[in-house]
Amino acid sequence: MPANKKLLVLPGDGIGPEVMREVRRIIDWMDRRRSVSFEIEEGLVGGAALDAEGTPCSDATLARARAADAVLFGSVGGPKWDSLPFDKRPELGILRLRKELGLFANLRPAVVLDPLVEASSLKPDLVRGLDLMIVRESTGGIYFGEPRGVETMPNGKRRGIDTEVYTEDEIARVARVGFDLARKRRGKLTSVEKANVMQSGRLWRAVVGEIGKAEFPDVELEHMYADNCAMQLCSRPKQFDVILGSNLFGDLLSDLAAALTGSLGMLPSATLGAIGADGRRHALYEPVHGSAPDIAGKGIANPCAQMLSFAMLLRWSFGMEEDAALVETAVQSVLAGGLRTADIMQAGMARVGTGVMGEAVVRELDKLAA
Repeated sequence: MPANKKLLVLPGDGIGPEVMREVRRIIDWMDRRRSVSFEIEEGLVGGAALDAEGTPCSDATLARARAADAVLFGSVGGPKWDSLPFDKRPELGILRLRKELGLFANLRPAVVLDPLVEASSLKPDLVRGLDLMIVRESTGGIYFGEPRGVETMPNGKRRGIDTEVYTEDEIARVARVGFDLARKRRGKLTSVEKANVMQSGRLWRAVVGEIGKAEFPDVELEHMYADNCAMQLCSRPKQFDVILGSNLFGDLLSDLAAALTGSLGMLPSATLGAIGADGRRHALYEPVHGSAPDIAGKGIANPCAQMLSFAMLLRWSFGMEEDAALVETAVQSVLAGGLRTADIMQAGMARVGTGVMGEAVVRELDKLAA
């Protein structure tokens, strides 16, 4: 069967290759059982690319990402590369992909699945049924602003500089993504910033308010300081539907939300660009958990976030809602059956490794598709 979906797979470092292998099982299964064939290229990124190519994301890899219908990303980084200069850090690989492909809207769902209610760090009644989405601006803000660096002052002391910069257009385009998602969900958007102490926060609040009033009057808009939002996520998380934040605040709050679900190993994400004139958009999908170098190579990593990231890819890049739902249902069914990786282990459950969890999901897919 000819391939009809072009994917670039970038496993990266740490546990990235291990969890990506389990997604490849699902892709093979879809080829056999769902008559969906993918044209797959695999490339290097992060520390693996540094070792082989001398750069965390080569021009060739970037060109392949531009040509792909979607990019499935693993993770980057690890202690092996901690001593490198800043401009050689493995993490610059994902930052370059986001910036060069215009991937400005990072979508991070935080959903507490019924089988994992007890795995949350909060009381079950606070998180049971939790389903929120964090929309993080991902090509601007303090991670990209200039000037930046470390300089030596006249007195010989060093000073570190990072600059938080946002334009009105950068805020407006990600705000529209957040409002549109809220409109399709439960109709509430919480926009977070620090308008009380940051000039960029004042602009953020003003622009989001203007977009909401002019274009999304049917969506309830709430403004909230980022630190208060962090506190509210820990005390009353179910009040939120869609949370919109800058690159920095979205990064911090999405990791906090991950703790509510029981494990970073359960959370997928999508990072989307603008829809072009031809109807296509660049998009990259990755788990939230990072490279987890402390458990890399041990066969104990949780592959669920990587598999659920693939489900997001099917839904957002290819419109394959039924197939995306199959993957999500299979993961939840395996968890309901009592299998757990170490990060989500609970009393009375069966502890398994990465490969067994992946095999179980594929077996569940067979049952669901029968």
